[in-house]
Amino acid sequence: MTSSLLFYLLIAIIIIVFLIDLLLDLLNARHYTNVIPEELSDVYPKDEYEKSIAYKKTNHKFKMVSSSISLCIMLLFFFLDGFAWVDRIARSFSGNTIVVGLIFFGIIMIASDILSIPSSYYQTFVIEEKFGFNKTSIKTFFMDKIKGLIMMTLVGGGILALIIWFYDLTKSNFWIYAWALVSVFTLTMNMFYAKLIVPLFNKQTPLESGELRDTIEAYSKDVGFQLKDVYVIDGSKRSTKANAYFSGIGSEKRITLYDTLIKDLSKEEIVAVLAHEVGHYKKRHVIVNLLLSILLTGLTLWFLSLFIQNELLSEALGVAVPSFHIGLVAFGILYSPISEATGLIMNLVSRKFEYQADNFAKKSYNGEALINSLKKLSKNNLSNLTPHPAMVFIHYSHPTLLQRIKNLRNEIH
Repeated sequence: MTSSLLFYLLIAIIIIVFLIDLLLDLLNARHYTNVIPEELSDVYPKDEYEKSIAYKKTNHKFKMVSSSISLCIMLLFFFLDGFAWVDRIARSFSGNTIVVGLIFFGIIMIASDILSIPSSYYQTFVIEEKFGFNKTSIKTFFMDKIKGLIMMTLVGGGILALIIWFYDLTKSNFWIYAWALVSVFTLTMNMFYAKLIVPLFNKQTPLESGELRDTIEAYSKDVGFQLKDVYVIDGSKRSTKANAYFSGIGSEKRITLYDTLIKDLSKEEIVAVLAHEVGHYKKRHVIVNLLLSILLTGLTLWFLSLFIQNELLSEALGVAVPSFHIGLVAFGILYSPISEATGLIMNLVSRKFEYQADNFAKKSYNGEALINSLKKLSKNNLSNLTPHPAMVFIHYSHPTLLQRIKNLRNEIH
């Protein structure tokens, strides 16, 4: 294969992935106004249902425009030898491979982040504001951007520097050391994310004493779940949308409830949501997902080791001097079809886990309370009740609301 042929293969992959996503979005949009199944007829009042359709259509149109602009910018960058230009800038600062790699990706990431600001700003302060979701201040919006950039520089830059160092030392065997590094980092984040990262963006406080806490503690004792504490996060700082999640392993496990969730749901519904999260722990989903993530990382790095030393990767992007950072960019695009396939498998596993967690909540607490909470959350988030099956199969990490209700009422699974 010539470098020219590889270049056009990269372009073809980018366009094909875009077109597949476009097709899925178009198919999904055609289902927005489908007749709502009888099981979901009580989710939306008529005016709220019309509002949900308008919300979905607005987001669909916005995504079509923003993703098309992003594609055009990316293709222009490729055809104008943008990677070679950035590589020359990076090499003008240093001859050290690690420094050059860090500067190269730093320029790419910062430029990408800056270009994404108008789109993100419009999404937050126009669309989300229009439909009553946004609670983010302009100050919080830009502070989040700055904090994210600092974290990306320190954490992402540190990991990248070590991986390039491993490559310089061991060449094709670098993936083993890189895999060990990323695995340790993944494990650390799973254990301490709520303590290390979340406080940078949100305030977390233990759930105050009272009837809700007493009910949660009583339920936890009944199912043998050692509950160190339940935390409430100030999700209302940014949005009216509600959520809850389980994080950590071992002694660091915790359940976090959004303050908006506590506001929107009754005591029984909140405990039902919590029972679902406990189900993930009891069924070992957190551990399984962690192991799958580590295995997929190892697979990706191994594939990378097979291609990274091929000079064609650099030549295809118009860069005269072969390097790890240029090879990584080209490989990332070449690997995207495999990444899409593994993502599909992970979504299949995730949806199965959601059914299992729902079933645990039903058996250990109250299935109807969980159904009521899911309906309220769908209504408050203006969720799509009639997504296209192809969109669900490829992109949904959770079953649809209808599928979850049927499962909880023993109509499926």
